[in-house]
Amino acid sequence: MDTDQAAAAPGDEFGQMFAAAGLPSPEPATCRDRGKGPFRRIILRNAVVIDGSGAPPWGPADLLVEDGRITGLAKAGKIRIPQPGRPEGDAETLDINCEGKFLTPGFVDCHAHIGAPFHAKNGPMPKADYVYKLWLAHGVTTIRETGCFNGLSWTLEQKLASEEHRIGAPRILAYAPFPATTDYVKSLHTPDDARRWVHKVKQRGADGIKFFGAPPAMMKAALEACSELGLRACCHHAQLAVSRMNALRTAGWGLTSTEHSYGIPETLLEESTVQAFPADYNYSDEYVRFSTAGRTFQQAAGPGSHKWEHVQNEFLNAGHTFVPTFNVYDANRDLMRTRRADWHERYTDPTLWSYFQPQRGGHGAYWYRWSTTNEVDWRETFRLWMRFVNDYKNRGGRICVGSDSGFMFQTYGFGYVRELELLQEAGFLPLEVLRSATLWGAELLGIADDVGTLEIGKRADILIHRANPLTDFKLLYGTGAMRLNDDTQSVEWDRSLITVIKGGILFDAEELLADVEAMVAERRDAA
Repeated sequence: MDTDQAAAAPGDEFGQMFAAAGLPSPEPATCRDRGKGPFRRIILRNAVVIDGSGAPPWGPADLLVEDGRITGLAKAGKIRIPQPGRPEGDAETLDINCEGKFLTPGFVDCHAHIGAPFHAKNGPMPKADYVYKLWLAHGVTTIRETGCFNGLSWTLEQKLASEEHRIGAPRILAYAPFPATTDYVKSLHTPDDARRWVHKVKQRGADGIKFFGAPPAMMKAALEACSELGLRACCHHAQLAVSRMNALRTAGWGLTSTEHSYGIPETLLEESTVQAFPADYNYSDEYVRFSTAGRTFQQAAGPGSHKWEHVQNEFLNAGHTFVPTFNVYDANRDLMRTRRADWHERYTDPTLWSYFQPQRGGHGAYWYRWSTTNEVDWRETFRLWMRFVNDYKNRGGRICVGSDSGFMFQTYGFGYVRELELLQEAGFLPLEVLRSATLWGAELLGIADDVGTLEIGKRADILIHRANPLTDFKLLYGTGAMRLNDDTQSVEWDRSLITVIKGGILFDAEELLADVEAMVAERRDAA
């Protein structure tokens, strides 16, 4: 769809395209109905600290927050803390005893969408509050909106409202979609167009650019402009573009991160220069598109080969980052398990659930003839893909956590926790998983001086857990982890996350989940 004749502001092209197709954006959040504060001072006492750097837990410790930032962190009793009621005290001080509890940094979701207009073809869209509350309830305090499908203007308004605590939402970084793709919107035609567009979205306040592919000269020009302006860039290397630009080529041009797996196995091909597509391949058929993508790694050089080692080192030399989003492809290797996940009944919005079902033309809804063979292919893809990611991490490369929820049976928040589990399956130690979810995510987004670890001077994005999440990431799910109570011989659901602190605002995780459950029930009753 060419939108040259439209009056969309730079960065709003995709939002306008969806609106013109009758697919509206979700209703934005307009107020904050949950969260206490901000408090002038918060004191967390006697906690065990897991700081996000990769260091092991330590404690007991006291942590002091003042005006939304960490100003003290030391062994319990070692920080001089003004006491309420004393002359130097403050009535706006909140003092929390965290004995037996654990503190971690808030999580960073490096590949997130605040709903997606795609879903509107299946019914009224859930409000943005539904998405925000699910993220916060699972500890996500910062998100990178990779694509701003609702429009850059819409996203920047929500970003400001979140920053000013007018809405209950994670911190938002807005990555505008580059409008020069074959399969979406194309409104740029020359390298100079690309450079001008990047300058304009930077002026409008975009934090970065999301690419899906483009003519190579245009993408190279846009990435050069990003580098000049200090903008970061990520790319979903779509199959229609990857034959000209695989992930290694764009990394050499300055691309900051590769999303998903597309473009990676293509760097490892030895017997050909493109994937061996079947004769009846049609990218517009979602089943063909995704089933064939599950065979690309199998055509590539394997782990330990000279090609494998060379490609890994080239990515390292480029300083490239990978955001695998394993979770959003999890159904490809076991559709039944993913479709029947514990949380769908209570927390998956009915429009979202309807969108997940098999349907022609629905992006990521290609289950109309998914087979055992497809699942076996994708299990092998996961084995090789996970090995690539783990090897890269072990060589010193950066891997970050992104969920891409809202597609393929992945519900917001829950999909993020599933990604933590899948990184552990790939070979990451639990501490390494947590580092990817916190410090490394903040580094990728260029905000590590502000968030990502529990350190003095950083924003108070802090999670309080009743149990150590490193022992079992399932404890982070809103539904919890199933456990047998040996005393009563009854099944219980244990959850670790109690409180989410974002910049001095305290959110009760259980309260947020109850709100979401009520939203879902109300929308089902109204359907």
